[in-house]
Amino acid sequence: MYNKYTYGLGTTRSCIRELFEYGLKQAAVVGKENVYDFSLGNPSIPSPAKVNQSIIDIVEHENSLAVHGYTSAPGYDGIRKAVAEDLTARMGMEIKPSNLFFTCGAAPALVTVLKALNLGPQTETLAIAPFFPEYRPFAEGMGNVFKYVPADTEAFQIDLKKLEEMVNENTQLVIVNSPNNPSGVVFSRETLTKLADILTKKSAEYGHPVYLVSDEPYRELVYGGVEVPWVPSIYKDTIVCYSYSKSLSLPGERIGYICIPDQLTDAKEVFAACAGAARIIGQVCPPSLIQRAVARCAGERPDLRAYDDNRTILYNGLKKIGYDCAKPDGAFYMFVKAPGGDAKAFSEKAKAKNLLIVPSDDFGVKGYFRLSYCVSKKTIEDSLPVFAEIFE
Repeated sequence: MYNKYTYGLGTTRSCIRELFEYGLKQAAVVGKENVYDFSLGNPSIPSPAKVNQSIIDIVEHENSLAVHGYTSAPGYDGIRKAVAEDLTARMGMEIKPSNLFFTCGAAPALVTVLKALNLGPQTETLAIAPFFPEYRPFAEGMGNVFKYVPADTEAFQIDLKKLEEMVNENTQLVIVNSPNNPSGVVFSRETLTKLADILTKKSAEYGHPVYLVSDEPYRELVYGGVEVPWVPSIYKDTIVCYSYSKSLSLPGERIGYICIPDQLTDAKEVFAACAGAARIIGQVCPPSLIQRAVARCAGERPDLRAYDDNRTILYNGLKKIGYDCAKPDGAFYMFVKAPGGDAKAFSEKAKAKNLLIVPSDDFGVKGYFRLSYCVSKKTIEDSLPVFAEIFE
C-alpha cells in the first residue's frame, strides 16, 4: 500500500511544470525562438561574478575535507555570522548568528516552520491570495489545515477585512509573500502595519501568538526604489524564510534560511522546534560548499537592469494592446486579467500559438494569468504581436 495523498501529488504535475515541459518539446519542433515561454520563474541573469570566483577560490585553497564535509545542523558558523551582520546592517534590527537556521532553500525553510508550529490536526495555516501554489501541499503535508484569504484584485494588497474574519483560535500562522509570486506586487508598510494590528489583537483574544511567516525569496528584486519593509520590525512575532535562489541566481544550489529574531514569543523554543522539525523531514546541513560561498557573498546584490527593462517593455506593451495588468514593483512576475474571464481557456488559446502563460486558478484567483518575465528581451518583443493577435 501507499499514501494516497502523496500519490496524488506525485501523479499530478503543476500547471507551470506542464507548460515548461511542453515548451521544451515544441522548441524541438518549431525552434526555440518561436516558443514564447513565460511559465517558469528561473533567473535569467547570471550570478554576481564574486559568487563563481568564491566557489573557485574555496575549492582551490580551502581544506577539501571541510569544504565537502558536513557542517553543523543550523549551518556553518561563517555563513551564520556573515548573514547576521548583513541583516543587522540593513534592517535596523540586531540579528545574531543564533537567530539563523540554514536550509536547502526557502521551500524546506517553510516546511520546517510549518512542522515546528503544528499543534495537531486543527492547526490552521492562512495564506493570502494570490499565493505560491506549493503553500497548500507544504501546509497539508505537515498536518496543517490550509486556508486562504481571497485576493484584493483592486490593488493586490491584502483584503484585511476578510483576513480579520478568517483568523480564529486555530490559526497558528499566516504566510505573507512580498514581493509577491505571482503578482509582483510589494505589500506596503501601511498594509503590513494594519495586518500587524489585526494579528496583535487576535493573539490577545485567543491567548496565543498568531505567528506571521514572511516568505522572502524576492526581497532584493524590487524596482524604482519601492520599499520592501522588514516585517519583524512591524510585527514582533514574525519568522522570516529566505532563499538566495533569486537574489544571487542560485536556484539549483538550494540555499536559504529561517530567521527567528529574539523578540519572537517563545523564540528559543520555536528555534528548537524548527531544529527538531528539520530532523524529521531530513532537512539538516545544506551543502557546505555553497554555504561557504554565500558567506563570502552575503553583501552582494543582483544587477536588476535586465529584469527592469523586461518589466517595462512587457507592461507597456500589454497595456497598449488593452490588457489589464497589476503593476509589478518587485520579483519578475506580471499578473494579467484574462480576456473573456476564463484563465484556463485563454491559456490554451495562447498555447496554440506557442505562447506559454500560467492560468491563475492554482494561485487562488480565477480569471488571471501569470507571466514570468525572466526571459530574453527578444522573447518579450517577439511575443507582443502574438498577445495582440489573441486579445479579445
